[in-house]
Amino acid sequence: MFSQTNEYALRVITFLAAEPDKSQTNASLAAATKVPSSYLYKILTTLERAGLVRSQRGKHGGYSLNRPPEELTVLDVVQAIDPIPRIHNCPLNLKSHGTRLCPLHKRLDQTFAMIEKTFRETVIAELLADRSSSIPLCEQKSGGHERRALLTITR
Repeated sequence: MFSQTNEYALRVITFLAAEPDKSQTNASLAAATKVPSSYLYKILTTLERAGLVRSQRGKHGGYSLNRPPEELTVLDVVQAIDPIPRIHNCPLNLKSHGTRLCPLHKRLDQTFAMIEKTFRETVIAELLADRSSSIPLCEQKSGGHERRALLTITR
């Protein structure tokens, strides 16, 4: 249900959101997010077409967010890459069911709706601000006292 491509795109967006005013190269994004560089370009192109990131060519070029992380939701990213499926008609094309879903498909669609709602209510800035567990895209040393942000890789 949740594709690897969506996971990669969310890593990229979260990484860019950590320093929203800074452009990141394809190489720095691949290293920090552990997204294969050969696949990263496709993801970035899709995110750019959706208006979530922008690219700039040249010596100081790279990719950056096109919207503030406080306005960008997890759902925005997911829908741009691999939208959450919704079930509006019987997937088996049973004429007697039509738009009246059977209990199985009804519950599946309700689950998709709950996921969609959660993603819509979660902004990317919130993911970065949540310090209740691990910091996104950061290595945590044993004991949890020292943390080395992967952001330092690109500096």
